[in-house]
Amino acid sequence: MLQIPTQPRHDWKKTAQEFNFGFHTFDDEPYWTEDRYFQFTLTQIERDIEQPTEEIHQMSLNAIAKVIESDELMAKFQIPESMWGLVRESWKRRDPSLYSRIDLAYDGKNPAKLLELNSDTPTSLYELAFFSWLWLEEKVNRGELPQNADQFNLLEDLLVRRFIELKPTLAFNTMHFACCKDTIEDRGTVQYLQDCAKEAGIHSEFVYVEDIGISEDRKYFTDANSKPIDTLFKLYPWEYMLREEYSQHLETAEINWMEPLWKCISSNKAILPLLWEMYPGHPNLLEAYFENDPRVASMDHYVVKPIFSREGANITIVKNGEVVEHVDGPYGSEGKIVQAYTPLPRYGDNHVLIGSWLVNGTAAGIGIREDEGKITKDSSRFIPHIILGC
Repeated sequence: MLQIPTQPRHDWKKTAQEFNFGFHTFDDEPYWTEDRYFQFTLTQIERDIEQPTEEIHQMSLNAIAKVIESDELMAKFQIPESMWGLVRESWKRRDPSLYSRIDLAYDGKNPAKLLELNSDTPTSLYELAFFSWLWLEEKVNRGELPQNADQFNLLEDLLVRRFIELKPTLAFNTMHFACCKDTIEDRGTVQYLQDCAKEAGIHSEFVYVEDIGISEDRKYFTDANSKPIDTLFKLYPWEYMLREEYSQHLETAEINWMEPLWKCISSNKAILPLLWEMYPGHPNLLEAYFENDPRVASMDHYVVKPIFSREGANITIVKNGEVVEHVDGPYGSEGKIVQAYTPLPRYGDNHVLIGSWLVNGTAAGIGIREDEGKITKDSSRFIPHIILGC
């Protein structure tokens, strides 16, 4: 795993504008960064990332099945009791999933370590599936990368294939897509997924989460034009939805959710101590416990994570009783887990994290994030990668 400096494309910002990549810069700070890239061998990708990613995914499904059968675990996962029946029904129906991402610490030599699962609302999709692949093609065509340079990036092909598989389940061949207002990155992600659905021959409609309503007979959720929503991809967390006023209609409204309701279990950091309990000592897992577990007392270097934390919010790194790093945020009152600390590989002043994507359980590609801090945040830079050599 090498970091290699390279000359940015002279016209990349023009290209980004052409393809509506409007969030390549945040607050005058670069998000998309192409003055360097990471290089992997094919063996590193297949053996150290692709295989463990699919294995961890299967392990997480086994963990979900265990939670489904346990009231105690449903409570530990902070799922409202009034929603337990709906979550269980969603799992037993095997409501279909589209995609997910797991975050890994990997240095190119040692086994990748699972940091967390992002199985409900993962982002950084467009920048990998489309813009990173475009970067590779243009760099190769301009002679700035070897002709045999490749990329672990099957995302677009697998997403289109998955939408084709889902197409027969859609009423009137229509799927709604939603995200919150004033979130340019989320809107870009959803718009890209709409493009993939279109490629699969699916008609799509967009609605902001804030504009979703309920029909007069309470039978359907509706879009801004009062049109019933049959199937909805929502880039909006289940832990929010289950606690809002409209959750009272989840039981009666006829709608197919994407991601499905059972994802409220696997997107929850409470799954980390459960995975460690089920697969103790697994080479790709880190020791993890709920915060009130007495075994936490014996840990001297660890990370405290709120069960619902996102984008690094409210995460704290502790070493020998001293706080090493902390990120503020709105989470924590719901409970926390404690996970053994593992260092992210460091290149210069930056720490590097790998996001490994899955589409319907199949490993689909990796995105790389880089930050001066040890905690990866929404502002952490995105760096492209290539595969070269065996």
